[in-house]
Amino acid sequence: MRFLSQNQTNYPGFLFVLIKMILIVDDRPENLISLQKVLQAHNFEVDTASSGEEALKKVLKNNYVLIILDVQMPDMDGFEVAEAISGFSKAKDTAIIFLSAVNTELKFITKGYLSGGLDYITKPVDINVLLLKIKTFYRIYEQNRKLNEVQEKLLEEIEFRKQAEHKKDEFISIASHELKTPLTSVKGYIQLLQRSINRDDKTMAQNHLEKASIQLEKLNELIADLLDISKIESGKMKFNMKSFCADNMVNNAIEMLQQSNPDFKISKLGKTDEMIFGDEMRLEQVVINFITNAIKYAPGTNQVNVITHIKDEKLYVAVKDFGIGISKEQQHKIFDKFYRVEDNSNRFNGLGIGLYICSEIINRHGGTIGVNSVPDEGSEFYFIIPTTEEEVLKNQV
Repeated sequence: MRFLSQNQTNYPGFLFVLIKMILIVDDRPENLISLQKVLQAHNFEVDTASSGEEALKKVLKNNYVLIILDVQMPDMDGFEVAEAISGFSKAKDTAIIFLSAVNTELKFITKGYLSGGLDYITKPVDINVLLLKIKTFYRIYEQNRKLNEVQEKLLEEIEFRKQAEHKKDEFISIASHELKTPLTSVKGYIQLLQRSINRDDKTMAQNHLEKASIQLEKLNELIADLLDISKIESGKMKFNMKSFCADNMVNNAIEMLQQSNPDFKISKLGKTDEMIFGDEMRLEQVVINFITNAIKYAPGTNQVNVITHIKDEKLYVAVKDFGIGISKEQQHKIFDKFYRVEDNSNRFNGLGIGLYICSEIINRHGGTIGVNSVPDEGSEFYFIIPTTEEEVLKNQV
């Protein structure tokens, strides 16, 4: 095989910066070295094999953009190598150029194409023509690679949209059920209230009225969450930022939930007398959500700890329960919109939006939100936010 030297090429500016390899297969060392030097001089990464068997072993281990394959080789000729490569799933789309000095008749050229080759070049080879063909195959390879990337992204987008649509449908179904339950209960208690009034049973009437009020409060909380979701989606969730006492905010949340859950002991660990900057009502909403979930998802227990402190101008608030816990796989999804832990979705009511709203509130304060949990041992939900006006407003921008 005779190749022109690099200085004999007359294709100006033909320079590639490529990282994918070309495999040259030829049983004659002088041919391998000659072509390898020419291609490397044009910044191609080149690998070589001196037999068909060696080539197949390398194809199984490495990825190649192009294989330049000599036809006339002992033991296993180029056609047999190409047919074998076409059977490898990882290499079946690799471009193959056949080179031959002996088998130049039409029947051999046809056989080359039937064996999986994309081109068949007879020797002596014009290196400029070969370089142009290699450039073309590289361009096709890059186009195919980009098309595959686009296709993969489109498939991912389609799958994402399908899952989002499924979550939305599931959410609508759950929301309808969650809203209907307190409405049905209120309707029932009002009917009982009317009967009690007719019998002039003031004690029973008062009891039915209190239970109806509890159900109306549940309904109010559900509607508030739905309104918050709508505001978040439209970017209209407003924050009333000002300085306030963090300790008072946490105490208010604990006091309210302690009154409505007298069987639970909600203990506060730590004290933060400093003033911080933020939306007191929204941050109290997060603490209330954490404590409510701690009580809800810890059946058979009666202890919840609220930990709070300020360090390095950062407020840390955590709520720890000793309940059912959350698996490691589900912890990173727990703050996603509409996400409900599958194991618990049939045991506990909820829309799957409370923690998502909490995460949005904390994000708007330039903070972080997270959970540490061990199944059957309990969970600790926490958030960390900057305390100074400068840091909070900087993160908002």
